[in-house]
Amino acid sequence: MRSGSRRVLAAFAAALLCTGLLARAEPPSSAPAGPPSESAVRGAVASLESDPALGTTRKTHVLARTSGPRQPDAPSEGGSHWLGGLLTWVDETARTLLWVAGGLAFVLLGIYFVRLIQLRTERIRVSALAAPTHVRDLDIRPESLPADISAAALALWDQGEHRAALALLYRGMLSRLVHAHSAPIRHSSTEAECEQLAAPHLDARQKACLARLVQVWQDAVYGGKEPTSGDFSVLCAQLEPLLGASGSAAAAREAA
Repeated sequence: MRSGSRRVLAAFAAALLCTGLLARAEPPSSAPAGPPSESAVRGAVASLESDPALGTTRKTHVLARTSGPRQPDAPSEGGSHWLGGLLTWVDETARTLLWVAGGLAFVLLGIYFVRLIQLRTERIRVSALAAPTHVRDLDIRPESLPADISAAALALWDQGEHRAALALLYRGMLSRLVHAHSAPIRHSSTEAECEQLAAPHLDARQKACLARLVQVWQDAVYGGKEPTSGDFSVLCAQLEPLLGASGSAAAAREAA
């Protein structure tokens, strides 16, 4: 730009010089010529700039280091502004939100376990309340039975009270099925129904013992056919592991 200006000034000076020489060559007029007008000067400069040999202009780009760091662009207005603010808030409060979520999950888990324990306790209580105290006319309450049912039944048998001895064995087995194995036996259940209701809660050996006892009981009560002393002793020995647990349960309930 400076070189172009110099050229223009040089051309302007040359034009003035030429004008002065021409003025000297012309014959003097009666009125002296005044200085050129501003429009004439502008016209002469414009004609010189239009000359391809003189009126050239160049643009030059120069890289320069700035004195400070570049400032970030201002956030754009609109929908992205509030979204950026939301993301910033979430990033700053992520730790707090994590602790709050963990505490809430812990509280809910505690409530769940407390409720589960309450339901289990309620079921046990309802089951205990719903358990029958008698099956037909037989008392099956654990506290109504001796501690060692097999030994007590053998003692009754030896005393000649065969019907009472068989009834004690049968009562003890029913009590064991209801209170220890949770068999859904009811007050009106028959012998066959008791055996059928208890089957899902027993293993194969226990089922066989129960079937043997029911058969001996029915033969004696309905058929008038009592077992021999040897058969009764064998039956008591087979039932002793099951009936002994019932006697322990009765003792525990009496202590409670």
